Amino acid sequence: MSLPNLMTLSRIPFLFLITGCLLLPSPGPILALVFFIIAALTDWADGWLARRSGQVSDFGKLMDALADKILMVGMLVVLLAVNLLPTWSLFLVLLIITREFWVTGLRLVAAARGVVLAAEKMGKYKTVFQIISIGLLILAKSVAVDFGGSTESGFGWLCLWAGLVIFFVAALLTAVSGAVYLWKYRALMGVGESKGENDDA
Repeated sequence: MSLPNLMTLSRIPFLFLITGCLLLPSPGPILALVFFIIAALTDWADGWLARRSGQVSDFGKLMDALADKILMVGMLVVLLAVNLLPTWSLFLVLLIITREFWVTGLRLVAAARGVVLAAEKMGKYKTVFQIISIGLLILAKSVAVDFGGSTESGFGWLCLWAGLVIFFVAALLTAVSGAVYLWKYRALMGVGESKGENDDA
């Protein structure tokens, strides 16, 4: 297996490593943040390395998108479990999960027809917002646990609320990008005509 694909698949074990660190006392949360940043960087590094080394493959394109979804959705569930996301955000998390499974299902249908659906630009933007949001929420916990701060005031509070606001924006982008994606490739669901099924965006 190529190095870019190994980097892609590494995001899955990173999810469990980050979760374990978040459940530990100090310095668990700060380690979780470091591991999350590393995992997020592989999302950029694997594609860059694959293109630079001429190792771009259909498997890599499909698994890159799938590994992203596993990491992001998994982290949102974890943040709910450790109370870094409030109860009301459950509906937004479910919206994100629904979108990701729906688009993944569409990718599988396309793959069965020999078509690889590349990521849309808006989808990439929502991933960036999700990464920033999750990073800020983990940082808020680290401030409280590792540095004796609080999520009710000061820098910890600022990180928490900035993370929540960006999470809301990420959820909105997730819904819009999913709708755009499904409309563009609606022919795969037997609805109307779709053009540019092989276009990369």
